[in-house]
Amino acid sequence: MFGPDDVERAGELVGAAWAAGAGGDWSVPAGTLTWSCHRTAAHAVDAALAPAFFLASRRRDGYPGWGVAEPGPDTPPAVLAEAIATVGRIVAAVVAAAPPGATAAIWRTPQVETRPAADFAPRSGLEIVLHGHDVCAGLGVGFAPPADLCARLRDHTRGWPHWSTPGWRPCPVTDDPWADLLAGSGRGRLRA
Repeated sequence: MFGPDDVERAGELVGAAWAAGAGGDWSVPAGTLTWSCHRTAAHAVDAALAPAFFLASRRRDGYPGWGVAEPGPDTPPAVLAEAIATVGRIVAAVVAAAPPGATAAIWRTPQVETRPAADFAPRSGLEIVLHGHDVCAGLGVGFAPPADLCARLRDHTRGWPHWSTPGWRPCPVTDDPWADLLAGSGRGRLRA
């Protein structure tokens, strides 16, 4: 199971990779995306933090009606790197602090679905590592999270509905869990 320690570790790994590329050109496309590295990183910070708000709200009928704004276009890359690492720690703390039996809406497409607290760390983890990869691909920074972390993330999320939506594919299971996550999300491997 992909848990609080894993999402914290993912945030630290991506933060370190982005910090290594902080002096690069963040206006270039993030990997195969049309968004720039900067725009993708700002989105990743927001999208990875959102599950903490979802779970903390305990709302079961949809997302909370409020949240925090994603970092703006003038946010320096070093701050984005710090932010993604911080997000991992925040999500880990919120998930770890949730009382037994806590549930909340985890997504609203294709319909609102509630899940237990244990599912919110991997919800954030996917945003962190996949968009972390996108930004690193655009910057030419090597990024390959450890196989054990990727295996837990792949195995925890494998039956989730996003693996059958446009742009995503059924997540394969091979002896390379990072390649499986990339293939399932329609991304190619970036050299480490």
